Amino acid sequence: MEIVSPIQIVKSNLLAVQDYSNLAGRSITNLFSKPRYMGDTLQQADLIGVGSLPIVVLTGFFTGAVLALQTSSTLNQFGSLSLTGQLVSLSMVRELGPVLTSLMISGRNASGMASELGSMKVTEQIDAMRALGTDPTRKLVTPRVTATVTMLFFLSIISDLVGLIGGWVVSRYMLGLDSNQYWNNAYQHLVNEDLTMGLIKPVIFGFIIASVGCYYGMQTVGGTQGVGRSTTQAVVASSVLILVLDFFITRAVMIFFGTAM
Repeated sequence: MEIVSPIQIVKSNLLAVQDYSNLAGRSITNLFSKPRYMGDTLQQADLIGVGSLPIVVLTGFFTGAVLALQTSSTLNQFGSLSLTGQLVSLSMVRELGPVLTSLMISGRNASGMASELGSMKVTEQIDAMRALGTDPTRKLVTPRVTATVTMLFFLSIISDLVGLIGGWVVSRYMLGLDSNQYWNNAYQHLVNEDLTMGLIKPVIFGFIIASVGCYYGMQTVGGTQGVGRSTTQAVVASSVLILVLDFFITRAVMIFFGTAM
């Protein structure tokens, strides 16, 4: 096994950050010049959005249901079982909806992007694209980034709504709460901070998922074994970044609205 010096490890990691930043930056700047490849963007939107809808609906519904079920005993001890709707809505909109949906999309689509672009890289299709005068970043990366950011935004909203429905099903048929009481509590206690936090996160997370997946795909080397390695790295890296950035986004929004301690 070859021994690599710590300095070399640091240099390689810094180079990777530089390459990723360059790729992510170009994926954004390509939006402001032609060609834009709208057909590829719509195709990716269909694959990412419509294709991910079943798993997002299932995840959102049972997250809201189990959230209501798990917290009902604690709320009942303090005579606050009627606050179940408020708890489910705040938890889904602020945190669980965007984060769990992003993790599902990361596992499904970041891996798909890395494997697809990685296969194109090892079979030299990307080199052939450059030889024909087509920018691979504009053709392959920008449509995926645009589609993921757009569709994850709407998928998170759907997940929040389905999660509230899941919480209502448990509250109505298992806890015996009144439906009007549940929905009034769920709706009335949402403020601008909650909605802002719930809508900013999927935009940032969508960019992370697509850019990380495309980066590892474009950096693939080593044949089919390298494709598998890139796929694993894309899912792990995007999932970790989502969880880390979730903390900082939450903190920033709380400071902006003046609710941070």
